[in-house]
Amino acid sequence: MLQITPQHRLLLAVKPVDFRKGIDGLKALCRQKLLDDPFSGTVFVFTNRIRTSVKLLVYDASGFWLCQKRFSRGKLAWWPSGLSPSVELRSSELLILLAQGHPIKANLPDDWRSIAYAASDDSNKALVPS
Repeated sequence: MLQITPQHRLLLAVKPVDFRKGIDGLKALCRQKLLDDPFSGTVFVFTNRIRTSVKLLVYDASGFWLCQKRFSRGKLAWWPSGLSPSVELRSSELLILLAQGHPIKANLPDDWRSIAYAASDDSNKALVPS
């Protein structure tokens, strides 16, 4: 089972790819176009030209996962553009993207926040989010 957590690095390819490509073709794109190692454990996110489908490629130390979602209706509401070949994404943003939402407009909280001691004396310290 594939589980994407906040600890995963997610790299979204800005340019659409030919969805006839499988694992080997997408691995080559990771190296040549995204300049990243497909064996790093990074989750690579791709879309097709008409933005009706998304593919995820990730290596989990025992092999590659290639997952695809094709939307029943409509297409992606958002996909980055620009000169950079890739954009980093948080796991919560990926979930919104896969639901055809707009992760930038979602105003999500940070994945992590620091924990500080709130009590004034050492004997009765409680953890309180800061």
